[in-house]
Amino acid sequence: MKSEIRTDRSPDPIGPYSQGLVVGGRIYVSGQGPLDPATGKTPGTIEEQTRQVLTNIRNILEAGGATMEQVVKTTVHLADLKDFQAFNDVYKEFFNPPYPVRTTVGSALLGILVEIDVIAEL
Repeated sequence: MKSEIRTDRSPDPIGPYSQGLVVGGRIYVSGQGPLDPATGKTPGTIEEQTRQVLTNIRNILEAGGATMEQVVKTTVHLADLKDFQAFNDVYKEFFNPPYPVRTTVGSALLGILVEIDVIAEL
């Protein structure tokens, strides 16, 4: 059984997918970009975009009854791997040890610098 998570505190999906799903004892959050749902704008720097992406993810998790502390896995796509350290500095603001397991890859992203999806245990 799966149930959809939906919040206006994160951007609406731009395709046929859910912001998040609760399945069993887990929450799966779709890849989130840096669009600010309040303004409809995308910030410019990797630090600002990372902060917005993780805020969007936090909002979806909260709508599903979870917190960032419950995230066990993240997948990160960076448009430019040279941004890794700046990204990582902001990432650490949102997570505490023990940190979630993580995969970080360089990806061709359309007009954004970072996209992240997560899995959280309820």
